[in-house]
Amino acid sequence: MKPEDVWNAAYHQLELQLDRASFETWLRAAVFLEHEGGAGPRGASAGGVYVIGVPNDYARDMLQHRLYRNLRRVVSDVAGDDCELRFVVYKAQQQPQAAIAPQPTESAEPDVADMPLFRLLAQQPTIEPEPLHTAILPPRRPDLPESELNPRYTLDRFISSRVNSMVYEASLAVAEYPATVYNPFLVYGGVGLGKTHLLQAIAHMCLERGLKTVYIPSEIFTNDLIDAIRSRTTAMFREKYRTVDVLLVDDIQFIGGKESTQEEFFHTFNALVNFNKQIVLASDRHPREMATLEDRLRSRFQGGLVADIQPPEYETRIAILQMWAHERNIDVPRDVLDMIAHKAPNNVRELEGIFNQIAARTLHAGVPVSYQAAQQTVENFRAPRERVTLEAIVDATARHHGLYADDLTGKRRTGRINRARQIGMYIARELTEYSLTQIGDAFGGRNHTTVLHGCNKIADEVASDPVLSSRIKKIIRGIGR
Repeated sequence: MKPEDVWNAAYHQLELQLDRASFETWLRAAVFLEHEGGAGPRGASAGGVYVIGVPNDYARDMLQHRLYRNLRRVVSDVAGDDCELRFVVYKAQQQPQAAIAPQPTESAEPDVADMPLFRLLAQQPTIEPEPLHTAILPPRRPDLPESELNPRYTLDRFISSRVNSMVYEASLAVAEYPATVYNPFLVYGGVGLGKTHLLQAIAHMCLERGLKTVYIPSEIFTNDLIDAIRSRTTAMFREKYRTVDVLLVDDIQFIGGKESTQEEFFHTFNALVNFNKQIVLASDRHPREMATLEDRLRSRFQGGLVADIQPPEYETRIAILQMWAHERNIDVPRDVLDMIAHKAPNNVRELEGIFNQIAARTLHAGVPVSYQAAQQTVENFRAPRERVTLEAIVDATARHHGLYADDLTGKRRTGRINRARQIGMYIARELTEYSLTQIGDAFGGRNHTTVLHGCNKIADEVASDPVLSSRIKKIIRGIGR
């Protein structure tokens, strides 16, 4: 591709990528002048310097200093090689004057340029005024600390179980081959299961490879956008997020209902994917369950790999506890590890909290870990909500509807039983941190899709049916009685 063609293709891509105001103000009148060095065979472009003409100093300074990184990236992508840009002030040649100028008449005024005073002034050096945009600089966005990663969150410390082998392998593939295998990559699941751990582990590996990587919670993205709008630095905001190689956003479900944030993230998402950059997201639910998320974003989130992270199995929990004990050089008896693993089956964060309590008491007292002391620590740590079991929810729901628990867990599918079963699954989703698969197992082996459909159906009805809402509150009050 010839240099002129490279610039023309990049020019049209920038017209789509930049916001309209920036493009019309700074880039609309830019023209290709010449290409210095880097020429390949038959005049094909292979890097080098692209000299671009702009109409004034303001446009030159803005493109050379403020928007240069984005422009260079686009031109390099089109050329297929690293390129540089140089912007110069260029004005088209004016029309030539007439060959014979009219002769002045005797009554014409004398030419002031011939007067001594003006000849003296013409010999003085011309001092150009400082451009206004350099005299009054807009506020610069500081380097934000949100990309600082937890050094403990690496893939080496993520112990994968059989049920989570796919999400682990997918995370490893994304970290090793960004924007090649799964893009976007979305991990979803309950709290404390390791979503943040996986995202930061991917970020660690990408940074080690020299890729420009940004990891942020979605709240930071929203706050950053608000600050950019308030300080009129949206161009720098877009440059920050649209010029990365890997963007990782945690808790993406929180952008739901925020129109401006969704609008900006939509364009950021498109810009990154179009230029073959990796996007990794984490959420507490499947994109289909994000009721306040715009359809265009929901469809894009589902366009890559959506992986469900499950609570670790018993053997995995034991392995995690053993790793922590080894790292802290604490000898924990197997019966204590077994008790902890059984007391915290659904949440790695809770598992770590219990272990930290036991480790702190052990180190403080300077005595070996005993089963009795560990058991007391575990009982004091457990929260009341965690005593709610799926079996208790099934029993309370069946009792309220005049049914047996076996009716809700069995194969019968009458209208009355199906209705009660959906209400029970909805309550389980609201009160517990069990995954959809675990809830489905408790209600007779229903699959993930069936549970999701039932929960969404009841959730929609509760929003507009106060009678149903009152019934569900009554069932909740009767759980465990």
